[in-house]
Amino acid sequence: MNQSEALQTQVDRFRAMLRQPQDKHNQAAIAMSAGHSQETELPRTFVDYDLSPREYELSVAETILQVNTRVADLYNEPMNQTEEQLRLTIEALRERQEYEMLNNPNFGLLHNADLKQRIFTRTGPPTPDDLNELLSRRRKSHFFLESPRAIAAFGRECNRRELYSPSREVNGKIVPAWRNYPIFPCNKIPITKEGTTSILVLRVGEENQGVVGLHKTGIPDEYQPSLSVQSMGINDKAIASYLVSAYYSAAILIPDALGILENVEIGL
Repeated sequence: MNQSEALQTQVDRFRAMLRQPQDKHNQAAIAMSAGHSQETELPRTFVDYDLSPREYELSVAETILQVNTRVADLYNEPMNQTEEQLRLTIEALRERQEYEMLNNPNFGLLHNADLKQRIFTRTGPPTPDDLNELLSRRRKSHFFLESPRAIAAFGRECNRRELYSPSREVNGKIVPAWRNYPIFPCNKIPITKEGTTSILVLRVGEENQGVVGLHKTGIPDEYQPSLSVQSMGINDKAIASYLVSAYYSAAILIPDALGILENVEIGL
C-alpha cells in the first residue's frame, strides 16, 4: 500500500466515525483523529456528607392546669373559664420553649453555633463595625436577636459615632434595624453578672438552609400544632386537671446560618 492509499484509508475511517452515533467514546476518538492530542481534564467535585448525621429528639415542656369547676359553675361559663386559664398556661409554656431554644445545652442556639461563626467585639460595647462583621460572614441574613439592654448599648454607640440607624416596620410594629436588617428584642438571652451578653444574627427557613424549629403534628389530644391537652379528670374537691405538653427543638442546617457576637459589654 503506497502513501496515497494509506491516506485515503485514514480519510475513509474518519468519515465512518462521523456517521456513527456520537457517544462519548466516539467523540474522544474523533478529537484524537483530528489532531487534538491533549484533552483538558475537568475538575471533579465531591460533595461531603455525614455518614452518621445528628439526630434531634424533641424536647417537652409540661405543666398541669387545674380549674375549680365551682368557680366555672358560679359564672355559668365553664368553657370560657377553662379556655382563658388554658390560654395563660400555653403562653407560659411558649415562654419556656423560647428560653430552651436559646439556652438548652443540647439544641439551644447559644450552645450549638459553629466555632467559626463566633466573633468577639473590638472594644467591648456593640459597635456598628461588630454588626457589620457578623453580616459579612453569611449570606441572606434575616434578623438580629438581642437583649433589650444590648439594643440600648448599640444605640449609644451609634450616637457616639453620629450614625443614624433607621427603624423598620415588621408585621405592623416598628423595630430598630441595622443595614435594613431588623433587630428583635429577646429577654431570654442571658446577661452575666459582669454585664456581658451575646448578639445573634440568623438566617431562617429550610429553603434557605437556615435555622429551623422542629415540632411534630398529629400527636394525641392535639390542641395546637405540637401541643397537647389531656384531661386528668376531676377530684373530690371539684378540681379539674389537665396535662398540657409542648414538644419542640431547633436545628442549624448549615454552620453559617447562625452567627454570634460574644462578650458584648452593655454595662452594669
